[in-house]
Parts: sequence; structure tokens; C-alpha cells
Amino acid sequence: MLGWEIDRDALTAPAVARNRDAILDVLRRVLPVRGTVLEIASGSGEHAIHFAAALPGLTWLPSDPEPEARRSVAAHTGRAGLGNILPPLTLDARAASWPVGRVDAIVCINMIHIAPWTATEGLMAGAGRALSAGGILFLYGPFREGGHHTADSNAAFDESLRARDPDWGVRDREAVTAEAARHGLIAAERMAMPANNLSLTFRRAER
Repeated sequence: MLGWEIDRDALTAPAVARNRDAILDVLRRVLPVRGTVLEIASGSGEHAIHFAAALPGLTWLPSDPEPEARRSVAAHTGRAGLGNILPPLTLDARAASWPVGRVDAIVCINMIHIAPWTATEGLMAGAGRALSAGGILFLYGPFREGGHHTADSNAAFDESLRARDPDWGVRDREAVTAEAARHGLIAAERMAMPANNLSLTFRRAER
């Protein structure tokens, strides 16, 4: 949460305003029209508010392991007055079981590079358990491809992340895709996004 602004319990992540509309354009295409979307690592909650307002047929279920983030999600939700956002869950992607039933989609934005690799493993295992047949897992963030960074800025970002925590870092898209496949999640789309990020969409295989 470094660099975020605080307004009582509501946190503001500056990157959200820069990326939310580009992400929304993809979500309009890949998410179902109706159903429940679980958001992993909701952070400030600003993405949840923006997407829930724009996609009223979907019920948005935020989650985060950090109490400060969950308070922020609740604060933003209260201000927005939207009826299709559920109270945020306490959920660590690495957990062997998640406190959710079946969901139609899972969204995870800017998480796997600021968490240990075990979080990616847990995310894929949990998505494999929680997603309905044909359900969507959507990831957004920076990735390496073919063993290389896609931009010098991503290489510098990766170096700064690893300096803060050696278990963090920009992940190889191929390794993420392979881990997803281990849990029945098939790569469906790779899309270049602004600021040298990617959106990756996976679909849950038929059970």
C-alpha cells in the first residue's frame, strides 16, 4: 500500500485511475453478463466499485487478506451505494481452502508480482476448485515473456520489487500458464495493455 492516500478508512491507489477503464474494456468482453465474480487481493476496493457500477448484472465479491484493505473496500462500497457488491472476505490466495462456494469468474489485478510464487500456486489451485465449468480467471499486471522483460521499465520495476522482498518479482507468463493448466485452467487470451502490462484470460475446463 506504499504511496496510497488515506481518507479515513478509504484508501486511494493512484494506479487504479490509470488502468481501470482499459481493464473494464476487457472485462466487458470476457466476463459473463450475470453471475458472481470473486476478486482476489481487492486492495483499496476502487476497482470493485468501478467494475460493479459498470457491470450491474454481476455480483462482485471482494476479498483481501489485509484488514486495512478490507476496511477500505467497505468504506468505498458504503460511499458508492451499490447493491451488487458483497462485504469483503478475509481470503489469502495461498490457503488450502477458500471461504467461497462456486463462482462464475475470478479477477486478480496486480497481485502475483507483489507476492511470493506460492500465492500464484494457491490462486490457480483455488480457482480450479471455485470456478464453475467454463468460468473465467482474469489476471492483469506485468509479465516476462520468453524469459525476457517486455520493456526496460518492467525490468527496473522487477529489480525494485526483488530489492524489497526477494520472493516478489515479475513472473514469467509461460510459468503462470503452466501452473494454471495443472488445475484445469486453459489459456484463452493474451492481450497487451497500456504501460507494458498484459491481461491474461483463462477458462475453467469442463468438469
